[in-house]
Amino acid sequence: MRPVLFRFRGIEIRSYPFFLFLGLTFGIIAGTRAGIKEGLDPNRLYIALVLLTIPALIGSRLMYVLAHIDFYRRNPSEIWATRSGGAALYGGLLLALLLSWPVLHIMHLSLGGFWDAALITLLVGMIFTRIGCLLNGCCAGRSTTSWLGFDLPDEKGVYRRRFPTQMLELLLAALLLAGAILWTRRPFEGVVFLSAVAIYSAARLALGTMRENLGTAASINLYNAVSLLLILGAIGAVAIKLR
Repeated sequence: MRPVLFRFRGIEIRSYPFFLFLGLTFGIIAGTRAGIKEGLDPNRLYIALVLLTIPALIGSRLMYVLAHIDFYRRNPSEIWATRSGGAALYGGLLLALLLSWPVLHIMHLSLGGFWDAALITLLVGMIFTRIGCLLNGCCAGRSTTSWLGFDLPDEKGVYRRRFPTQMLELLLAALLLAGAILWTRRPFEGVVFLSAVAIYSAARLALGTMRENLGTAASINLYNAVSLLLILGAIGAVAIKLR
């Protein structure tokens, strides 16, 4: 566990924010390059990616807080204290999807083409942030005696033999990224994004059972509920487009 990655002139550089920054930086660059190959205007695409990153970060934090609502009810001052991690991809994706409609209309960018490019940004960002999660101990796996277990800490520094959930999600993101890059003959704009969302959400249902914290609020597993919503929505959208 290494929540503080290094110190520079008396300033602490924490692992999670550092890798989140790297993920956003390289993700936006990679997403812009991917969009250029698909014929999108690079300037408009870059601006849209940067603008939608803001609600994505806010939504990610809000969903994480909701998934740990008991703790934040007792510690409301910690809601925006993100120095030790605490973000849920689903929250950011949902809010960014909702706000992308007016943003992309103003920027004159196609919805499907933009999200095919933004998928690259998301996956690159996920790869970097999962490294930050591993070093920080957040999103830790539950205890296990399985052969898949490793001696890993949670965010409190408690070491146990755990499922390596952070690295499994990193591997999933890397595989989806490779598939998105290699898929060149596409039946319609947005199909890569929709397919990746459906695959990730289905895999997340399985990976979620390996996490120590299941992310429940009012006895509802938020992550599973959103996973099912995204699977149905993505499959439905693909079916409609193919018709």
